[in-house]
Amino acid sequence: MHGLSLIVARVFLPFALGYFLSYGYRTVNAVLGPVLARDLGIDAAGIGLLTGAYFLAFAAVQVPLGMALDRFGPRRTQTVLLALAALGALLFSMGDGTVSLALARAIIGAGVSGCLLASFKAFALWLPKERLPLVNGCLLAAGGLGVAAAATPVQLALDVMTWRELFMVLAAITLAVAAIIFTAVPERRAEGEPRGLADQFRGLGQILGSKVFWGTAPLVMTVQSAWMSIQALWFGAWLHDVPRLDDQGAADALSMGGIGMVVGYASMGALAERLGRRGVPTAAVAGFGTGTFIVIQALIALGAPVPPWLLCFLFGFFGGSATLFYAALTQIFPVALAGRVNTSLALFTFAGAFLLQFGFGAVLDRFPIEGGGYAPLGYLVAFGSWVLVQAAAFVWLVVAGRRKAGGALRGGNT
Repeated sequence: MHGLSLIVARVFLPFALGYFLSYGYRTVNAVLGPVLARDLGIDAAGIGLLTGAYFLAFAAVQVPLGMALDRFGPRRTQTVLLALAALGALLFSMGDGTVSLALARAIIGAGVSGCLLASFKAFALWLPKERLPLVNGCLLAAGGLGVAAAATPVQLALDVMTWRELFMVLAAITLAVAAIIFTAVPERRAEGEPRGLADQFRGLGQILGSKVFWGTAPLVMTVQSAWMSIQALWFGAWLHDVPRLDDQGAADALSMGGIGMVVGYASMGALAERLGRRGVPTAAVAGFGTGTFIVIQALIALGAPVPPWLLCFLFGFFGGSATLFYAALTQIFPVALAGRVNTSLALFTFAGAFLLQFGFGAVLDRFPIEGGGYAPLGYLVAFGSWVLVQAAAFVWLVVAGRRKAGGALRGGNT
């Protein structure tokens, strides 16, 4: 028990702090978007571009990130990257237009790119594989707290400080978390870790040549990119334009989404672990949650007569279900490949999130309404079209799982 407590205190909690921050950075523009639009005169496509720059940079560093995690370990990699994120936050506080803010957001995105996957790598090093769905779920719940902190608390903070001052505070906090990870987390390495670039690329080729990987990747990419794009920015706009909530009402509803994430991540992770002991694959639980999440997005796109806070809660509860596929794949591949497995999946996910972030904004700009904001039809076109793409990817996952022994829904070899 002492050993488990030590792992929680010195491994889980420091990485959870980093992931908490990463989600705060990811979703803060859902509250700040209207503020930046008013202060700097940036339109929806511009807000989408500067917010999406986070995802573009995040995607761009995934391959080298996976190599760094498997070569240098999560502790050192995460420390350096969080210091970079602190620099990005400081630069964001000084931005005065779309280009400068987008560049700063890109630096933040690169800096927090390892918060989730460095954590997954560290947990794979310190814990048995059967515990990974639960501990990963607990980590992801910390991200839900980050979403909640980026909603109502940020709205309240803006009553006493400017958004520029807020990002100065965030820069200082981020640097402090980097120092905690460097000093608190013990070093540990796995057998068979790569010794050079040739080993790195051979492992990457093994992953990208896997039928299991490609049976899973399209659904994870399309679902998570929708989840990130809507949650990070466009849910705030939807709450203003469709159910017509004011700033505080929208922030409160977004906070319910953060609570839903906390409850959903912990619940789904615990459920996956318990069912796993009974022979039910983790990916089957992920598939159920992901299918439900697609239905919830359809309700949002249609403007269904459901209380906005409930839609936000359900969106948060089921939105992270696709991340269980990370644990499912980590259970299949060797631990020495864990960093590259997770970052390969994240590469496609965050590239899609960038394109979708900008794409939603470009669609909504075609449906303006008098007095500011966008028509419900615009959200139906933007969100609804992507629901169909996700549904097609879900069908592909099911078909791939049925056709291939060891496919994504049944587990097995790669």
